[in-house]
Formats: sequence, structure tokens, C-alpha cells
Amino acid sequence: MNQKHQEDLSHIRSMMERSSRFISLSGLSGVFAGISAIIGAVFTFYLLENNGINYFDENQKIFSNNLIIELFGIALFVLISAITFGIFFTLRKSKKNNLPVWTNATKYMLLNLAIPLLVGGVFCLALLFHSSFGLIAPATLLFYGLALVNAEKYTLSDIKYLGYCELILGCVSLFYIGMGLVFWVVGFGFLHIIYGLILYKKHK
Repeated sequence: MNQKHQEDLSHIRSMMERSSRFISLSGLSGVFAGISAIIGAVFTFYLLENNGINYFDENQKIFSNNLIIELFGIALFVLISAITFGIFFTLRKSKKNNLPVWTNATKYMLLNLAIPLLVGGVFCLALLFHSSFGLIAPATLLFYGLALVNAEKYTLSDIKYLGYCELILGCVSLFYIGMGLVFWVVGFGFLHIIYGLILYKKHK
């Protein structure tokens, strides 16, 4: 009888989690988002080289308007790729587990993600407007970390650990202005891949 009660309680907890949390988040989306970020960073490095800018040179770097547009294009490519992979693997996992995608939990999670990301986006545009390029990478890491921690209560709790790591990395990068691309690769590239693999193994 006790075993049956435990099974019933486990079933009830599972149903409550499904109704209150977005649990279709796929680890593979994190892996491919990380790969996209690394590819984008490689393109950025070679683009700077082709424009006569040595990224690891400590001298002040001058970016032309055309170069800024091209760098923005790379960032947009990485963002679109990450979102595309996220949607694809989420839909695939939802279909596999016979779970609805668009629920109240999904709406709340996206809202809690969107607020810090939108504010961070405006802040980064202001930094770009004032030519404070060195602070853009730390700012993206910090606001992204805040967004993940903020959304954790509506999705898999593991995501908050990625958020904490992004916040720590963003804080450290504030003291190494000019090395933002390196921290960006670690935060959006390798951390995403590591997190994605752990999540995939745990929730596959």
C-alpha cells in the first residue's frame, strides 16, 4: 500500500510540474546555440584581422561604420541561429513526450526572459551609440545571466546554474575590458555546450 501511495504522489508531483513549469527545454538547443556562438566568434576574429585590427593588441581599436554593421550582422546571425535551434529542438522534444508547447508556464517563462533581455538590449545599444565597445560583451553576459535566473521558476531549475555562471563571467569580464570576445566565447559558447550536454543527459 505504501508503494502505491508513493507512486501516486510521484505521479501527482509530475503532473504539477508539467502544469506549472515549461519542461520541454532541450539540452541540444543549448549545445547548438553554443556552437553557433563559437562560429560567430571565429568569423568576428577573422573579420577584424581582414580589417587590419589585431584583437589581442592592447592599443585602442578604431571601428569603421561598415565594420560595426558587419559585426552587428554576425551577432544577428548567432541570435537567429540560437533561436531557430531552440525552437526546433523544443518542438521535437514536446512532440516526443506528448507535451503542449504553448502553456501559461511558457508565457511566464518567456516574459521573465524577455524583460532583462530587452532592457539589456537597450543598454547595449546605448553603449554602442556612445562608442563604449569594451563594455558590450560584459553587459550581454550580465543581462543574459539575469534573464536565466529570472526565468528559472517557470522552467527546469538547472537553468539557474547557467545563469549564475554567466553572471560571474560577466562580472569578471568587467575588469578585462578589451577581452570581451574571449569571455563571450566562453559564456555563450562553451558554457552553453557544457550546460546543454548535462541537461540532455539528465532529461533525455
